[in-house]
Amino acid sequence: MSKEISLIADDGTEVTFVDDGEPVSGAMKKVYFSPDRTYVVAFFRDPLDRQGEQRLKLLTSSYREKIFTNEKADYWKDYFCWPTKTVEWNGLKGIVCPCYSSKYYFADGKFKGKEKEGKWFASAKLMNKFLSSAQKGTWMHRIKMCIQMARAVRKLHALGLAHSDLSYKNILVDPETGSATMIDIDGLVVPGKFPPDVEGTPDFIAPEVLETKDLPKDDPKKILPSRLTDLHALAVLIYMYLLNRHPLKGGKQHSKDVEEDDRLMMGREALFIENPRDTSNRPNINDLEPSSLPQADVTKRPYTMCGPYLTELFNKAFVLGLHNPKLRPTASQWEEALIKTVDLLFKCSNPKCEEKYFVFDKSRTPVCPFCGQKHNAHQPIMNLYYSPKGDGHFVNENHRVVIYDGLPLFSWQTDRGIAPNENIREEDKPSVADCQIYLGKWVLINRRLTDLNWIDDKGQKHNVPKGKFIELNEGTKLLFGSSSTSRLAIIQIL
Repeated sequence: MSKEISLIADDGTEVTFVDDGEPVSGAMKKVYFSPDRTYVVAFFRDPLDRQGEQRLKLLTSSYREKIFTNEKADYWKDYFCWPTKTVEWNGLKGIVCPCYSSKYYFADGKFKGKEKEGKWFASAKLMNKFLSSAQKGTWMHRIKMCIQMARAVRKLHALGLAHSDLSYKNILVDPETGSATMIDIDGLVVPGKFPPDVEGTPDFIAPEVLETKDLPKDDPKKILPSRLTDLHALAVLIYMYLLNRHPLKGGKQHSKDVEEDDRLMMGREALFIENPRDTSNRPNINDLEPSSLPQADVTKRPYTMCGPYLTELFNKAFVLGLHNPKLRPTASQWEEALIKTVDLLFKCSNPKCEEKYFVFDKSRTPVCPFCGQKHNAHQPIMNLYYSPKGDGHFVNENHRVVIYDGLPLFSWQTDRGIAPNENIREEDKPSVADCQIYLGKWVLINRRLTDLNWIDDKGQKHNVPKGKFIELNEGTKLLFGSSSTSRLAIIQIL
């Protein structure tokens, strides 16, 4: 028979949960739901030491306050499942956490009611075998999911924290909406105060941690999880969610012993399977399971299909930074590159294409890498420029926006001073313009911009009022405002 248990938390508030004798059991905690199922109370199986209790106290007080007691609190609540307070019951320490949003549970299919653990969307074999097209989400949604992951890691690192066990077990994802939320916050590393409790999850542990795994904890040569090892795990996650294969698991064998081979493959001998200078770890197509194809075939879906910005960061993460942690891209760099990659997405015209979008490669005859659909030429590209000194002299920003029929433009694309993150104002969130095909011609319709101008061949400005449109031709110049951060766009027709 179930019964309600009421406790007084460390902050003096009452916490109630239902004990039905069958709590949700994890490796380290037993979880009970509140009567209204708005929060859970998770009790650690084993007593915590003094250090563990101090860690929880800091995480539920000062660190939590830095994120959730300001005007941006509502923004971050979707990025973290952060513990709010601590309790004690039957001699065991527990934490109170908000319940996950319903979008992080499968609504139908084989796994109805189960959590959307990241493994279902990182492995081609699992996706192809068990998930419907709708459950997989589009490629755009999975990129946006990665943006949220990068943003959450960026926030942790800005606070001086490290996750230490970043993996698809500790991030719930929803490719249908492009959402992600970080869980298991209670084990965060506070450098200089609280070391990590674990070394990480296999497949996501950084090579330098694996290399020194057997050394005692007090050995100065032993490397423990940190913000730098988080950056390795983040890169692995992004690679797996976009390409559905592991970046280090290739065809190269290092030992006949399976465990030793795996340790060397992920540790001392780690080699990117798509390393452009060393092809010795390329997956052997004959060894791949049919259920993992076509994603596991790097010749058909190379990492370069992710576009120039992500290709550069994958090279930094898995070539330059694989064994040199200080060279790994930061979470901020991943966030920026992923956002810019969204601007390169082209909508596939094949209604049966599961991914719906792909990165446009400036080809005159672009082909969707997912379904093979060929697309016609005459494709407009918006090349963005900015004025470093705000004096009207513009330089190329290495930022392009691929235009397709129905494309909305947002303030962060037209104004360099705006970013689609926690600092954006409500008035900057709606689209400001959109691009369409009108009577066989490409046009940009001004919806909300107060100072949109096109510039003629003589350098003269011509205002485009709200509700009016400007035709997009080769060389068309658009100035999206008069401030020092307003961008200039030059149209290129492919």
